[in-house]
Amino acid sequence: MSNPEPSLSEQQQVRLEKLTQLRELGINPYPYHYDITHKAKEILNTPELIRENPETDNTEPVSIAGRIMTRRIMGKASFFTLRDSTDTIQVYIRRDDVGTEEYNTLFKKYVDIGDIVGISGFVFKTRTGEITVHAESFELLTKTVRPLPTPKEVENEDGENVTYDAFADKELRYRQRYVDLVVNPDVRDAFIKRTRMVQTMRDYMNQFGYLEVETPILQPIYGGAAARPFVTHHNALDMQLYLRIANELYLKRLIVGGFDGVYEFSKDFRNEGLSRFHNPEFTQVELYVAYKDYIWMMEFMEKMIEHVAISLHGSTKVEVGEHMIDFKSPWPRIAMYEAIRNETGYDLSDKSEDEIRKITKELNISLEEGSGKGKMIDEIFGEYVEGKLIQPTFITDYPVEMSPLAKKHRTKEGLVERFEAICNGKEIANAFSELNDPEDQRRRFEDQVRLGLKGDDEAMTLDEDFLRAIEFGMPPTAGIGIGIDRLAMIMTNSDSIRDVLFFPLMRPE
Repeated sequence: MSNPEPSLSEQQQVRLEKLTQLRELGINPYPYHYDITHKAKEILNTPELIRENPETDNTEPVSIAGRIMTRRIMGKASFFTLRDSTDTIQVYIRRDDVGTEEYNTLFKKYVDIGDIVGISGFVFKTRTGEITVHAESFELLTKTVRPLPTPKEVENEDGENVTYDAFADKELRYRQRYVDLVVNPDVRDAFIKRTRMVQTMRDYMNQFGYLEVETPILQPIYGGAAARPFVTHHNALDMQLYLRIANELYLKRLIVGGFDGVYEFSKDFRNEGLSRFHNPEFTQVELYVAYKDYIWMMEFMEKMIEHVAISLHGSTKVEVGEHMIDFKSPWPRIAMYEAIRNETGYDLSDKSEDEIRKITKELNISLEEGSGKGKMIDEIFGEYVEGKLIQPTFITDYPVEMSPLAKKHRTKEGLVERFEAICNGKEIANAFSELNDPEDQRRRFEDQVRLGLKGDDEAMTLDEDFLRAIEFGMPPTAGIGIGIDRLAMIMTNSDSIRDVLFFPLMRPE
């Protein structure tokens, strides 16, 4: 074996030496498969597997595999804990059962904490009542060359238990999620719950006959939201492309094509900053249903999310930080101007762009260059209203300047039929009665182009093909986008969006 690299730790060097020696002994440290019959949780929850008298009982044998997390070496017999994808279970291993070579040489000399092993044997209870697998055979399945961070609990001089070396640094946990999942098994629960949440939403929409579809991630014209895109280049076609910021305009094309209801769980990308609530790559589900409006969509959404809460928590109530959030429908509905007036004392409903700009200064709100009327109203709402809405609430009837893709309000001049669902102080959904008048849509796009020329780099672009599509006729349609990551934060009581993303974007190490 060549000399270990100087950057390797002493433990890594020792493990690499063991790896070489295993191979010299003819032991494959990375075999190809292992037949598993049971998982740890299944064993712990199946009393019928336990042999009350190991000498005479004849219960079903078990075969299990996982990582060694702790060890207690005691001469001719030892105990260790094994963790698989479901739980952690104790294993009792004895030289007389597994063989001298396997026990003295392989287990005691060459196996370390973190190694993945396979055990076959039977289940019994120790004198202290702990369910344990009595190993009758032992096999090394993966030799690890990096030691796991292993927390140690020590009693201090005051008699208190203090934990050292825990893998608790947030940034390190996000960067090395694979280690985080191994040594902090509770982390898995949030991701399992997230998957169940998505599946519950999918099943809920499927029962109405809505079709799950896929639309392009690489788009020649980005649209469907106000955001900065990521730009890339296609070499063969020599053309600039964008990672989608939303899939709205493609899903509407499918409504034009004759589908009554389509949805997509999509990865979207927005070239924006990082925060507790923002990751440049995120997941949302967008749903479009023909012949419906935003009032119908409010009722649909609140019932679906109520169903999700019950499915995950057995109740409409979910504990989130210091709050108990109740998703029981119906949710409160407040018009945007009313919500702003309630919190600031300003009625913006009849104010011009210059008047609103003056109000933002009075409210000490800083604006980006080129901000128009809609952007200013959005900043006021975000600063003074949004964070105070803890229980799920629909904010409705937005100014037309804020909503280039929403239909004009049927009774209120200057407004559109739009709602956002706010919960725990953040938007979790955005929905419209969709604009299907091609002439009005063109004017709205042109207004966005003018905002872009004034310096608003989040303004929408003009999409001629989408305009052509709705010129062929799009029926009255309700559409919604629900942020999966933010909803998962709430449903898993997570403080940061990074806690519900396996691999969040991080700055370079």
